[in-house]
Amino acid sequence: MAGPQLSPDEFSAAVTAVTSAFGDPTRREIYLFVRSGDGVTATEVAERFELHPNVARHHLEKLAAGGYLVVELARHTSAGRPSKQYRAEKLDTHLSFPPRRDDLLGTLLARAIESLPDEQVTALAEEVGFDYGREIAARMEPGEGHRSVKAALASVADALTAHGFAAHAEARGGTLTLVAEHCPFGEAAQKYPHVLCAVDRGMIRGMLAGLYGETQPHVEESRPDGDAHCVTRV
Repeated sequence: MAGPQLSPDEFSAAVTAVTSAFGDPTRREIYLFVRSGDGVTATEVAERFELHPNVARHHLEKLAAGGYLVVELARHTSAGRPSKQYRAEKLDTHLSFPPRRDDLLGTLLARAIESLPDEQVTALAEEVGFDYGREIAARMEPGEGHRSVKAALASVADALTAHGFAAHAEARGGTLTLVAEHCPFGEAAQKYPHVLCAVDRGMIRGMLAGLYGETQPHVEESRPDGDAHCVTRV
């Protein structure tokens, strides 16, 4: 039986997520290589594919940001910073195409949280998003975050893209922004923007906190407000 028909925006977001993670042929081969073992380091990938270690690390980080790889800290017998080890998830839950959102679930959850007193709604929604964002960051950076804000923002964009936001980092007026071209919450975000947009904002803040440090992201443009995209300035 055929599944639900995708809207053009949903199909575009799905293609963006898959292309961002696997659009590079070398990255696809690296993913298959990681899947064939119990975990690899960037050095091992660099040697296997004759790449500069920084290039190998870039491919691995792209896959980790999309949720296709899990990052762990490899133990060393000698002193020094533990190296990162990348391994594939046991289940291919992220490889289902296309990713689906659920308007009904989003609407019901937003309606439930909206039943709280007004002063608590936004704070609770952002806290939920923040905690989830920290969980995502911990999978990419199990130790303390140490990326530059630019590198952290790029990883956040990759993670949001994997969640259906079709996001990218962009410099505007001398500062960095996150631009999301699609909202996976669909019509629920139009009905309950103050709840679901707060969740989005919390996710961004949580991921940045884990990858870089505390920030105060500010939403400058919002699709529920009639703008073409959602734009968050960091």
